[in-house]
Amino acid sequence: MGGMSFVSVAFQGQRHPHDPEPVRATKARAVFALGLIGALTGLFVGGVVPSTIALALARQARREAYTSGGYLTGADWLRRGERLAQVGLVLTALVVVAAVVIGVLRHADASFGHDYAPNFD
Repeated sequence: MGGMSFVSVAFQGQRHPHDPEPVRATKARAVFALGLIGALTGLFVGGVVPSTIALALARQARREAYTSGGYLTGADWLRRGERLAQVGLVLTALVVVAAVVIGVLRHADASFGHDYAPNFD
């Protein structure tokens, strides 16, 4: 068998003529776009809305893909969109926590009561 190489070919069963063609789920692109917007605007706290919508749409898209029996594709777009949406939510959470910590530190540093002049009794 010197110079011969064998290539394994996966069996592809015959499709029924009425089977639909596999198509990319439109929600997969929407999830990716919303996740990207959420990640880009996460530092401005506005990323929470598109990120939340992206995660809700991803859940729906996964359910639809499961019930379609493999005729809806786009799982890679869904995964990327979900990760970007999660990044957006984490960035938003970090900004909110940082704002609260800064607010608490500034409030703790503020003097209480009246600040009278040094020559006032």
